[in-house]
Amino acid sequence: MFVKILPFIQGYLDHLQVALVKDGGASEKLSKTQRFWISFCLMGILITNSVAWERFAKKGFQTYTKQALSKMCRWSKIPWDRLLICSVRAVLEKYGIGKGILVIDDKDVARSKNARKLHALHKIFDKKSGGYFLGQSIVFLYLVTEKICLPVGFKFCQPDPCLSKWQAEDRRLKKLGTLKEDRPKRPSRSAAYPTKCQLALQLISNFSKNFPYFVVTAVLADALYGNALFVEGVGAIWPTTQVITQIKANQKLFSRNKIIHCEEYFKSYQGWTQDILIRGQKKVAVQAAGARLHVAAHGCKRFIVALKYQGEQTYRFLIGSNLSWNMKEIMQAYSLRWLIEVFFEDWSGYSGFCSMAKQRGVEGSERPLILSLLFDHCFFFHMRQINLAVNNLPLVTLGSLIEQSRMDALWDLLNHIFESSNPKEKMEELMALAYELIEIRSSKKHMSGSQPTFESSKAFGVAA
Repeated sequence: MFVKILPFIQGYLDHLQVALVKDGGASEKLSKTQRFWISFCLMGILITNSVAWERFAKKGFQTYTKQALSKMCRWSKIPWDRLLICSVRAVLEKYGIGKGILVIDDKDVARSKNARKLHALHKIFDKKSGGYFLGQSIVFLYLVTEKICLPVGFKFCQPDPCLSKWQAEDRRLKKLGTLKEDRPKRPSRSAAYPTKCQLALQLISNFSKNFPYFVVTAVLADALYGNALFVEGVGAIWPTTQVITQIKANQKLFSRNKIIHCEEYFKSYQGWTQDILIRGQKKVAVQAAGARLHVAAHGCKRFIVALKYQGEQTYRFLIGSNLSWNMKEIMQAYSLRWLIEVFFEDWSGYSGFCSMAKQRGVEGSERPLILSLLFDHCFFFHMRQINLAVNNLPLVTLGSLIEQSRMDALWDLLNHIFESSNPKEKMEELMALAYELIEIRSSKKHMSGSQPTFESSKAFGVAA
């Protein structure tokens, strides 16, 4: 439980306030109440690992009730549409960063089977089990720089209901043996339900508008985004920026006036073993080959790289849109894509949104998600991280900083008690309040208080 906002969160909100005023003038400035509410929520995420108003109220000794917390989230005039953007600006200005690489990837968040009113909730295929689960799919834009890495944007993705209904019906008719000409035609996708590639381009376009002077050297994405729509879309925004994605092994290429599959081409040209630097830290040996070839689906030349790490049996195939880069530069840059997977692991485990954030509607999903990303940003203002970055030393993990910060919150609570005029009385007061906040619920695990049936009466030796 906590009684005080930690100093690094206060310092982060100072910088966020400055960024908001620079962005929109005094009208965008957070009021004292709004600022305290955000800081209280960040402390709540730190202590409870959730974005749940009832938990915040209990752990904060009822500083806010859960109704007041919910009301602030829904109705307070906090500039939510600019909050994350200004938070990114505050971090970049603090660390003096003006250049970096953008990474696009999507994350599926599982929700309860009983959830029905969450925004963008739909059935998602589970790669591990081969089944389906109910959840939310989110496309993230992640920024990788020489010093730090941070999330800079997101979009919720939802399938088109009409298209999903048609696909289910088409599968059913196929099983019945209905010919294609006798089955309903595929409907066009509604503009209200953009694809993940379209959402990724929206995020990149928004970033270019909000950070016009920021230099993006490359955009990285996995095989889902390895199509002409995405690559050309990024090229229309930043013509000289390198776009690196994966393509499938059966991608068609033009070579010597013949159409040949990517995998088949590199069977005859398997390259050579060479050393590359992974994420600027580890040197590894890889089997790799590269060629500038015409990709049929893209209608132009791309730099194709066939890459195989030690111990792997098959090649993965990368494409680069900027032909001036060499093969090693493309491979080393693409290794940075792994950093967004590290972010997903930290965000899922520590930022509260994945474990408990179940408010209804669009605002009920987007605003808690923004709070969870602000929570990630605020640790860049922790003095330990700042000192390490200034001295060009490796930063510490988010998990270890959170554990330390929880200990700091506990120490603040103990100091609050010891520094009072009557520590024993203050301790008893806080304990009494804590007991009031913790609800005692009846257990269904035990038989006490239940009415036994005839059979169970015999089993317990009770006369009928």
